[in-house]
Amino acid sequence: MMQRNKILLATAIGLTFNTLTAQATTYSVTDLGTLGGGNSYARGINASGQVVGDVYPSGNGGPSHAFLYSNGAMQDLGTLGGGDSYARGINVSGQVVGHANPAGNGTEHAFLYSNGAMQDLGTFGGTYSYAFGINDSGQVVGYAATTGNAGSHAFLYSNGAMQDLGTLGGRDSYAFGINDSGQVVGISSTADNVAYHAFLYSNGAMQDLGTLGGSYTQPTGINASGQVVGYDYTAGDGTQYGFLYSNGAMQYLGTLGGTYSYPAGINASGQVVGTANTAGDASRAFLYSNGAMTDLNTLIAANSGWTLLYAGAINDQGQIVGYGINAQRKVHAFLLTANTAPVPVPAAVWLFGSVLAGFGLFRRRKAA
Repeated sequence: MMQRNKILLATAIGLTFNTLTAQATTYSVTDLGTLGGGNSYARGINASGQVVGDVYPSGNGGPSHAFLYSNGAMQDLGTLGGGDSYARGINVSGQVVGHANPAGNGTEHAFLYSNGAMQDLGTFGGTYSYAFGINDSGQVVGYAATTGNAGSHAFLYSNGAMQDLGTLGGRDSYAFGINDSGQVVGISSTADNVAYHAFLYSNGAMQDLGTLGGSYTQPTGINASGQVVGYDYTAGDGTQYGFLYSNGAMQYLGTLGGTYSYPAGINASGQVVGTANTAGDASRAFLYSNGAMTDLNTLIAANSGWTLLYAGAINDQGQIVGYGINAQRKVHAFLLTANTAPVPVPAAVWLFGSVLAGFGLFRRRKAA
């Protein structure tokens, strides 16, 4: 009986402190605002907390412009001479990638924004290109049209040159993420040009990561350890489930009770963010950590007025960016910062003492 009491005591103490830890972790929400017009959407964040995305400076019916949010202010990054621009990623040096309209051109071209200037990265001879990721060495990934727009090929842009990464035997490939080791993830059509598989490009070779049974498997991000996130789509029933590829195995991340989840980013700790629908088919931003998917709306103050719809990126400090509906019912970009408040010592001691007292009373009653 003595041994059993010791086990119960240890379990209760562990549960007490685990509960304290869980209850102490919340997020504060920063509204990143707009440039005086319509909606704003955050897509990427670097280690310094600089945020990029797109905003409608003249109202939701007007053009979209890429923005950089830094030190509490939102900056318009301009365009390539045309109407629109969209930012998708940022590295530790503050270099930004995305796509924009060139002057007099209705298509999109990948850009690199560095040292105050936006540079057109060109194409593979076609009319369009898009950039989605950049690492801390300044390597950029995306996809570009081939000559005559015969197809789209994933590219790696480095040292002023755009490299064609090829395909998995099909016509098209698209790259969406890169880590600091230069590993690239994306999607490619296979030889039948019907199925699309996730790929990992490393050391000059493209590896087929397979699927989870769906017909379309798209990675969206990769971290420093080579863990890959994305989603698997099944055309037959229309389901779309997020996955995590790690140590050679692909696993489902689940949903928030609905039929789809879309992971958008992963950090070095393996924390994943994205969006998923609930059982009531409402889209909600999520955080996947320690094997569980959590609605981020449950981790912010209930009276914040926010509904977090989409989380687009998470940095290694745990800061999360995305967009949602604020208290004024406007769609705005947000920044979430973790508030891990230490549990006050008196409270911890009181709870610990309560547990001990409870067990002491239990033992006295048994003795009686």
